[in-house]
Amino acid sequence: MRLLLVEDDPELGRRLSERLRNAGFAVDLAANRADAENWPDVDKMAAVILDLGLPDGDGMKVLGSWRNRKVDTPVIILTARGAWEDKVAGLNKGADDFVVKPVRFEELLARLNALFRRQNGTRNTVAEVGSLALDPLTSRVDLDGNTLALSKQEFRLLHLFMRRAGQVLSQSDILENLYDLESERELNTVEVLVGRLRRKIGKKRITTLRGLGYRLEAQ
Repeated sequence: MRLLLVEDDPELGRRLSERLRNAGFAVDLAANRADAENWPDVDKMAAVILDLGLPDGDGMKVLGSWRNRKVDTPVIILTARGAWEDKVAGLNKGADDFVVKPVRFEELLARLNALFRRQNGTRNTVAEVGSLALDPLTSRVDLDGNTLALSKQEFRLLHLFMRRAGQVLSQSDILENLYDLESERELNTVEVLVGRLRRKIGKKRITTLRGLGYRLEAQ
């Protein structure tokens, strides 16, 4: 599943992103209101974790902007603001949950899973590129109508490629998005993983650009 984390604190954003990735999520990070408000495919996220105290504005206005545009992506507000008035305002603005910092990661993860149980089957989060279809909520990938058997890392790599179809992904981009432990961050790991994925979805779907990286062709 893919999450958007909106958090301006670099260290907190890094640590929370790592823990979420270790829990099996793909995580995109926005550090300010402008980036979050204009995120290109926020409507395809499984959920958003939204801080309110952003350097260029109030996260509450970001949430209001999304809801005014009919973006129905589930949103969990994660903020240091603990007053009941803030909680009421956030929920009335369209948040699905409100969590006050500091919070144990286990509680945040439990709230995310509870949110997904409530949302399962009510939203379309399926990503499609040509005859490939990937559903992050059910971890299912179909190619020409046939379901593929992918490993966890193959699924995460394909999800990353499909989110950025037609764009070049460097090996560093892939390592940053898929791996959190330094011991796993080896370039040959990416080559092996891309090779395995190619065999399952078709070699011509992923193009190698020497010295640059890889690109999923939008067929």
